[in-house]
Amino acid sequence: MPVVFRDGGFRFFFYSNEGDPREPVHVHVMRGRDEAKFWLYPAPSVAYNRGYNDPLLASLLRTVEERRYEIEEARHDHFG
Repeated sequence: MPVVFRDGGFRFFFYSNEGDPREPVHVHVMRGRDEAKFWLYPAPSVAYNRGYNDPLLASLLRTVEERRYEIEEARHDHFG
């Protein structure tokens, strides 16, 4: 699972096996056992959340919004 970046103890990553057909552009965020998935388009949004409280989830969403193009580029580089 390629890690795009780490920030504040969180790992922002995607899985190499993203299904067939591949899911739309998104990123997973994990710390410990907690994980959330964020869609990048049409606007960044929460796909699912397992363990993060609302203020923390909002903060993670802001990070995804701010670094959306970096995440998308990393996925493109990996999947071609």
